[in-house]
Amino acid sequence: MNKDFWDFLDELVASTSIITDRPKGSSHPLYPHIRYPINYGYLDGSKSGDGSGIDVWIGSMPVKDIVGILVTVDLRKMDSEIKILIGCSETEIILIQGFQNTEQMKSLIIRRQE
Repeated sequence: MNKDFWDFLDELVASTSIITDRPKGSSHPLYPHIRYPINYGYLDGSKSGDGSGIDVWIGSMPVKDIVGILVTVDLRKMDSEIKILIGCSETEIILIQGFQNTEQMKSLIIRRQE
């Protein structure tokens, strides 16, 4: 993967605050039976394609480095986004993939390899 891409993503995350608005175990706002497997939030002051903050998954690893990104395609919302994976273990990445792959949404993990 392109080092410049990851450097820019590091700079983006470092220059914003991470807001955790959906803690691990909380219910999805539209689908209360669905619970978040790990902390989920956004980068305050950033903007994604849907006009809201760039989404982040925040794992339990003690070092909060970016480990990858998740690219989603959502047929219900007719959009595509990236979600930044911060401090996520392999187990947490598997949980995220299960959460982000439904009948209406599919995702692809791009792991950081340096």
